[in-house]
Amino acid sequence: VQLQASGGGLVQSGGSLRLSCKASGFSVRYYPIGWFRQAPGKEREGVACIGSSGYSTDYADSVKGRFTISRDIAENTVYLTLNSLKPEDTAVYHCATDFELQCAIGRLPAYDYWGQGTQVTVSS
Repeated sequence: VQLQASGGGLVQSGGSLRLSCKASGFSVRYYPIGWFRQAPGKEREGVACIGSSGYSTDYADSVKGRFTISRDIAENTVYLTLNSLKPEDTAVYHCATDFELQCAIGRLPAYDYWGQGTQVTVSS
């Protein structure tokens, strides 16, 4: 099981980015994918997840209305579109999955499989 996040970068406040989480060793069709972020000196925060159905999603209150999670089964990739970015969104963003747990923000910290993250930096 491998997860590789990419797409981060430096963007101005109000800008947008699209992060990608490429999965290998399993299909995103059958398992949930969650996105987390961790800023220096702060605890890890669950941001969004998408369930195995592809229709079930959940978001942290801090990103609702600004971030959108989606997936491409053919590419075995899950995307996180970040709009209206704020400096407080600056963090390393990781994706993760679990073969038993469902998509729910509160359950994300328990996900078993994690990938290396991608840095998002939002300047004011």
